Amino acid sequence: MMTGKVFIVGAGPGDPKLITVYGLECIQQADVIAYDRLVNPKLLEYAKPGAELVYCGKSPGNHGLIQDEIHVLLVKEATAGKTVVRLKGGDPFVFGRGAEEAKVLAKAGILYEVVPGITAGIAAPAYAGIPVTHRDYATSFAIVTGHGREEKGNDFLNWDALANGIDTIAFYMSVGNIEHITSQLMKHGRSSTTPVAVIEWGTTEKQRTLTGTLETISTQIQESGYHNPSMILVGDVVRVREQIAWFAEEVNKEVRV
Repeated sequence: MMTGKVFIVGAGPGDPKLITVYGLECIQQADVIAYDRLVNPKLLEYAKPGAELVYCGKSPGNHGLIQDEIHVLLVKEATAGKTVVRLKGGDPFVFGRGAEEAKVLAKAGILYEVVPGITAGIAAPAYAGIPVTHRDYATSFAIVTGHGREEKGNDFLNWDALANGIDTIAFYMSVGNIEHITSQLMKHGRSSTTPVAVIEWGTTEKQRTLTGTLETISTQIQESGYHNPSMILVGDVVRVREQIAWFAEEVNKEVRV
């Protein structure tokens, strides 16, 4: 029996230029690429002729493949002797279920590698001119999912620790849960005037950024029509944006080279 190999690759936060050199090499060598919804389609143009492209994207109410089907696909194609790339947005081990897929491969005796990627919790703020740490504002940084497993309900986070122990908090995929997030942070002691930024489609040509406070941002999101994929950044570092914002969001198609 032939046995191939699976590369679990982080595609980066959206800008195709932000994929790692190794990640791009994996794409170029793959026989099969199983890719997620937030992977920039431009990266698939680097696939070799004849490579099979399999959409595995997930969005609310619409799954290209359910997770168990993805596991079966990876094992099946690798067992057939193929080089398989499991291409995920951001980093595969940051809210990407990469560890679950690696566990399945290990149990099946399939060779695999994990190729880290740049996660949106750092990259999207950087493109918006917001450093997640700063000597004057933040010496701690946390990345947090905006929604947990359904059986855990809304209060799956240690809100007291987040509100009082972390300077900068990056919430992933949290727009739909923003009212609960802001109310819990304020309830547990975070000031209502704490700056907040919402970065939609970070690092891409569609990027736009909204700033406000814990008290105002929920209403602002509704009025401005922001949706996922968005990063929500909470903390005083948001103030730095006024000084160092560099990515021209309205004209980036012209200024990017």
